[in-house]
Amino acid sequence: MSPAATSVDVGGRTLQLSNLDKVLWPATGFTKGRMIDYYARIAPVMLPHLAGRPITLRRWPNGVEAGSFFEKNCPSHRPDWMPTIDQGGVGYCLLEEPAALVWTANLAAVELHPTLASAPDLDRPRSVVFDLDPGPPADLVTCARVAQLLRALLDRLGLAAWPKTSGSKGLQLYVPLNTPTGYERTRAFALGLARVVEQAHPDLVVTTQDRSVRPGKVLIDWSQNHPTKTTVSVYSLRAWTTPSTSTPVTWDELDDAARREDAERLRFSPEEVLQRVEDRGDLMAPVLELEQEVPDLG
Repeated sequence: MSPAATSVDVGGRTLQLSNLDKVLWPATGFTKGRMIDYYARIAPVMLPHLAGRPITLRRWPNGVEAGSFFEKNCPSHRPDWMPTIDQGGVGYCLLEEPAALVWTANLAAVELHPTLASAPDLDRPRSVVFDLDPGPPADLVTCARVAQLLRALLDRLGLAAWPKTSGSKGLQLYVPLNTPTGYERTRAFALGLARVVEQAHPDLVVTTQDRSVRPGKVLIDWSQNHPTKTTVSVYSLRAWTTPSTSTPVTWDELDDAARREDAERLRFSPEEVLQRVEDRGDLMAPVLELEQEVPDLG
């Protein structure tokens, strides 16, 4: 392909795409063009998880083995049809149609990080998130075991939760709310539950960012439940050595990976994710609709 701009129609919008043959993942030869194709194809299930939310872009213009930068303000050269949303004086991109997703992919925005709240009420989180981050030699399997412990507690509280891989080292567990609440309450709840697991399994779990205590353990990062924090979106690509994707998984899949001690069962390529969506639909769809309330831990 020529590095010159290529004109494409996406949902009735005309976009100029550039450098489609540029390799973004050198280890596999995965190009910018293939990344754009993935985002165009995943858009129908990804966009509902982005709609109405401030999005932070993480861009790797020279590939995932080079430097990256986070971009919060939507670029000034955005198309005139690209809406923005203000939060704290920052005008974030709003990605609510396939053309918007393709446009950000053309910027080499490999990763998309939305907030937990959506317009019109950016102070009301739609979910509680538990971000499980392993300290080596802990890995995805270790995270799966911690997710099982959290699920057991949530079950006792009558709360349903949905897991997804981070697409890199860890997992995230989402507890949908979609009911009026605030970050102060969800943050306190996440910390309280994380501490219950930490106290019961101090050899496995930590709740502090202190890196000196994290080797071999999983950080339950409760601090993500904050209006200024973002978590990588479901279906976002990640700047891993090979192209990987933040992928929703079933509890059966997570349990199977933990039982077999096989982290590879929780790693998915873009092609595998597209096939999973074709076969199973959006496994995270209930997170957008299910109404639950944050209980009092007493």
